[in-house]
Amino acid sequence: MAEFVMKDLVKKAGLESQFHIESAATSTEEIGNPVYPPARRKLAEHGISFEGKTARQLKNADYDQYDLLIGMDRANLRNMHRICGGDFAGKIHLLMDYTDHPRDVADPWYTDDFEATWRDVLAGCQGLLEQLKRA
Repeated sequence: MAEFVMKDLVKKAGLESQFHIESAATSTEEIGNPVYPPARRKLAEHGISFEGKTARQLKNADYDQYDLLIGMDRANLRNMHRICGGDFAGKIHLLMDYTDHPRDVADPWYTDDFEATWRDVLAGCQGLLEQLKRA
């Protein structure tokens, strides 16, 4: 969800040419699967495209390829550190750290509350974009 929310915000800001945004899983359970159906419905509800996406796993080489790696929760961060061999350049961050309420994103896998997740992801992506625009 965060990949497509961030892409939408960047597009609306007219900054598409300055960003490459791509999501990757830190586990293997969903590799090759499309966006989870309830997440697709939530994105569609807000007119945000998610077409063509299938899950892939984060790989060590991603650390060098991307300026930032953003996790949704602390379990993601632990896995990201393991996959990337640490965070020697300070690239790994929690999405909600870009908001006034740093914490894990509400996980709809357990709660089925995709509205709470939507609100968290939107706030985190808005905060991240604002910080990047100031940099």
